[in-house]
Amino acid sequence: MKKLFSSFYKFSSTWTGTVIIVLFLIFFVAQSFVIPSGSMKRTLLIGDFLFAKKYSYGVPIPHLPWLEVPLLPDFNKNGHLITGDGPKRGEVVIFRNPQTPKVHFVKRCVAVGEDELIYVDRELYLRPHEGDEYIKQNYKPEQIVTINEKLWVKDPYKDIYPGINYTPEMEYPVFELLLQMSERMDMRPVLVEGIDAPVYNLNDTEVNALYRKVPKDNYYMIGDNRENSNDSRFWGPVPYSLIVGKPWLIYFSIEHRSYESILNEENGKDHAALKRVCGNIDINSPECAAMWEKERFKIRWNRIGQFIESIEKEIPTE
Repeated sequence: MKKLFSSFYKFSSTWTGTVIIVLFLIFFVAQSFVIPSGSMKRTLLIGDFLFAKKYSYGVPIPHLPWLEVPLLPDFNKNGHLITGDGPKRGEVVIFRNPQTPKVHFVKRCVAVGEDELIYVDRELYLRPHEGDEYIKQNYKPEQIVTINEKLWVKDPYKDIYPGINYTPEMEYPVFELLLQMSERMDMRPVLVEGIDAPVYNLNDTEVNALYRKVPKDNYYMIGDNRENSNDSRFWGPVPYSLIVGKPWLIYFSIEHRSYESILNEENGKDHAALKRVCGNIDINSPECAAMWEKERFKIRWNRIGQFIESIEKEIPTE
């Protein structure tokens, strides 16, 4: 045994050994990711650097870092060398975007294959495919509602994960945007009786909700910052073949956004952060800009070393 450890130590001390070991860890054990957008804001922040467990849902086919070129054939025809269980409802997942598979996204899995979803303005209803008895046994009575003679669960994750929010940064709600672009969106506009939601006229048809049944072996991913998230509502469900892993640990976190980006950029706007820093000072003022510059590049020491499964259940600090 000593000889084995000694040989491994000598091998790992060489440049070749170090590279092989690092690549093995990246391909099969853990990989580093950085949060680039605010779609998970309050749970995960822009500038969070985290490790993800690559083996949580099976072992995905390794890709060459940066180039994202697969290094092995897809023997199982499901994007994984070793097939495992897919994500469960409520889990935060790292996956490849169906439209641009070389780009990784981080969202929360709100529904699995054959579940049904109804999305209204700032509310989400879930009907798990297991049916009424499963719903009665696994969800609180105050969450359960009856729609079209079937049981549904209203916002099933909000009471578990405080970071989930419907705080808009755009000029109008994302629900209205989805309606306006419904021909290109994933969810279908419908009129649902029994839901207290505004009714809109869409092409001379009354609608108040968006509906989707998730295909088998697919997962519906929505950001916790639901009014400011590019997710499955826009581009559809995620197949198992694109599932990469599960966020595990934040190893570094820094506030690096510029004042201009969080004030004006449509995809990066964050007026709540400016108001937190500037208080009663007008966020459009030079004084607020100066205050933000002092905040910029600040390391978020309280987040470093935090496990995702722990931090997502805490009251958000931002």
